[in-house]
Amino acid sequence: MTEIKGSEHKMQRETITSLQNAKIKNVVLLREKSRERNRQMLFPVEGKREINMAVAGGYEIDSLFVCPEICDTSDFSARYVYEVNRKVFEKIAYREESDGFLALMKVKSNSLHDINISGTPFIIVLESVEKPGNLGAILRTADAANVDAVIVCDPKSDFFNPNVIRSSLGCVFTVNTVTCSSENACEWLRKNNITIFAAELESSQWYYNEDYTRGTAIVMGAESTGLSDLWLDKANKRIKIPMKGKVDSLNVSVSTAIITFEAMRQRGFLKNNDS
Repeated sequence: MTEIKGSEHKMQRETITSLQNAKIKNVVLLREKSRERNRQMLFPVEGKREINMAVAGGYEIDSLFVCPEICDTSDFSARYVYEVNRKVFEKIAYREESDGFLALMKVKSNSLHDINISGTPFIIVLESVEKPGNLGAILRTADAANVDAVIVCDPKSDFFNPNVIRSSLGCVFTVNTVTCSSENACEWLRKNNITIFAAELESSQWYYNEDYTRGTAIVMGAESTGLSDLWLDKANKRIKIPMKGKVDSLNVSVSTAIITFEAMRQRGFLKNNDS
């Protein structure tokens, strides 16, 4: 079995059997409240694969909760380990058919200055995206396309929401992610000579007619409100996706994937793969 890679400090083990235990209540609080994640600088990650991805991405395990009725408890290493019964684990778990591992990880915040961009970077910018599932799906697209970064401006959902981690299949830990204001993101893009493409329904330019082979940022807005005037005014170009049906918009994660992989096609993405 693959060991969960944690701290090299001496392991301290404790057994928890009560649903009313303060540590158990705190895990639930961190799962449900973003303000608590921000205040405590901790967030829960469920699943051995996701925990290992987080550690590989530079995140540190604060504590680990394991259920011996579900998993092999010798199959991990962490400084603080709490063994819990199935009933207690079901209280802290946030997905079905769990493998019996849940870690509290320490928040690792990145800034725009931490982004290592390539010679011709490709950046996904999201403004006020609300649904964790959409953010998670976009992170999967970003991982698949190996984009330089995903910048979330004025977020309605944080990267450490358990539903973002689950829907991203852990890609939140494999992609450079940054949260900042729209103003700061726009200034950073311009400073780095990155062309800004704003996706909007009223544009007269089809997305596939544009050139994405140079430094590029695609900016996507919330499905309900679209992009703010700031992005529409500051964009170098505005683009849209053809729509032939009754509705006038696609899911933001789908739209992001369509434009992203057109850019990858133009950049010789397939030539750089064995497929």
